[in-house]
Amino acid sequence: MKDRLIFSCFLLVICLVLFWGVFYPNLSILFSSLEYKGNWSIANYQEILTSSLILRATWNSLWISVATVIGSAVIGGAMALIFHFLEFPGRKFFAALAPLPLLMPPLIGVIAFIFLYGESGILSRAVAKVLSLNGSPWRLNGPGAILAVHIYSFYAFFYTFVSTSLKRLDYSLLDAARSLGASRIYIFFNVLLPLLKPALVGASLLTFMNSMASFSAPYLFGGGTPMLTLQIFNSKVGNQWELAMAESVVLASLSIIALIFLTRNQQDKTFGGTKGVSLISRHPIQNPLLQITALIIGIIVITLIILPPLTLLLISFAQDGKWTTEILPPTYTISNYLNVLSNPNFLDPIYNSLIMSTLAAIATLLFSLPTAYLFTRTKFFGKKVLEVLTMVPWALPGTVLGLSFATSFNRPTIFNFGVILIGTFWILPIVYFLRTLPLVLRSTQANLEQIDENLEKASRSLGASFFYTLTKVILPLVLPGAISGTALAFATAMGEFVTSVIVYVPTSRPISIEIASQLRAFHLGNAAVYGVLLTVIIAISLLVGRRLAAMDSEVGSNL
Repeated sequence: MKDRLIFSCFLLVICLVLFWGVFYPNLSILFSSLEYKGNWSIANYQEILTSSLILRATWNSLWISVATVIGSAVIGGAMALIFHFLEFPGRKFFAALAPLPLLMPPLIGVIAFIFLYGESGILSRAVAKVLSLNGSPWRLNGPGAILAVHIYSFYAFFYTFVSTSLKRLDYSLLDAARSLGASRIYIFFNVLLPLLKPALVGASLLTFMNSMASFSAPYLFGGGTPMLTLQIFNSKVGNQWELAMAESVVLASLSIIALIFLTRNQQDKTFGGTKGVSLISRHPIQNPLLQITALIIGIIVITLIILPPLTLLLISFAQDGKWTTEILPPTYTISNYLNVLSNPNFLDPIYNSLIMSTLAAIATLLFSLPTAYLFTRTKFFGKKVLEVLTMVPWALPGTVLGLSFATSFNRPTIFNFGVILIGTFWILPIVYFLRTLPLVLRSTQANLEQIDENLEKASRSLGASFFYTLTKVILPLVLPGAISGTALAFATAMGEFVTSVIVYVPTSRPISIEIASQLRAFHLGNAAVYGVLLTVIIAISLLVGRRLAAMDSEVGSNL
């Protein structure tokens, strides 16, 4: 009876949070999109259907996102397969650097591309000088530039997902196909790819969602190319709120349709782990010429990967105003770092992001632990609905999430419990919390599903209370996954730009907004310093999270 009361209290809190933070804001967007000059109308949707600009923006967002998925899959998937099945000089080093773009938020990747490949970038100036050209050999704008930045930023999803999947595949199926005389091509398309389907679907979904929600690349590289995220932002700036809401509904609908399409035939449970000793091992390249060729290709690919972050680091030491027509900055200084690290005004965005991201990560962890337990250990009416609601903030583009809060919490109503968040410090921590909730919840839930329920029953049968069993038996086993997800949630919140640009408050602006402001003011050195510091903070948070998860995993295995 006491346990049921505790579960009921947890369930009530979960329902209130999801209603207040997910259901009501998204419902508000839908209702707002049906308003036109104070009356209920579908005029906003009629304008979308008759506006060539908005239709072009929708089409551009769709085809660029699909092309991003295809390009990222080819590059990231190929790298994962090559590093897993082939042995050649430098393989371990190349494999370790391959997921490097994951440490750089999309905004930072965009900035690095500007410094490296922009019309006044290092590489474009070098090529122009070698070819004796008067201007840049290319223009980094338009759909091609957006697509290139997207593929660079998101191919690591495919590399990581496929690499992880390859390590736990049932290779007996591949061995059986080889023993029956199947060719390597047949095995690849008819055995290996179906085995990798869950990883490919997961990476495709994540890549498509991030591409559809992308704002940094279209904003800085669009070159007049209309995109839905830009169109929503422009409608908001132009005080066309109802039209922005309708465009948000369109963008959200496309993302949800992609979610349904990509996951409808996914069957994760049909794919098992590795069984026994696989006859298929890493194949060494014996031919010396091929070894050298593989090494050269590996160096070229890794150079392309590490050049953007290295360029960002280089520019952070360049003196503003001194770099004009030279290929590389002529003078270097630490004054950019001194300006940022010694001036409280410059440090404020870093402090703000650290505080807001930490609050969001802690809240996400505390909320995910009981929620994951309820979802995996209890049955109640409406559980599937609540599970879907927890995924909505991640499935929706950040632009839509930001606008939903801007619409729902700009005035007190009975549905938002009289809370006004617009114009306050708390709006971004709450948005970050909802945005990153699925990351922590899903990782916690996955760990909890692997724990035998008999452990709890044994503890309770020996007289242990519910809280004792939860804290001494279950929690140590769940914490590794929860901590890993929390570290990723913190890193994601630190680099969040798309949602922040919609609802941030100037007095508590985050570091991502400050980076964009420094770029607009042509303070390239300061922008690069912020980018370097943000990348370092994200790298440290992920490493610390991984270490803490490993320590907790050791503790749990000793229980």
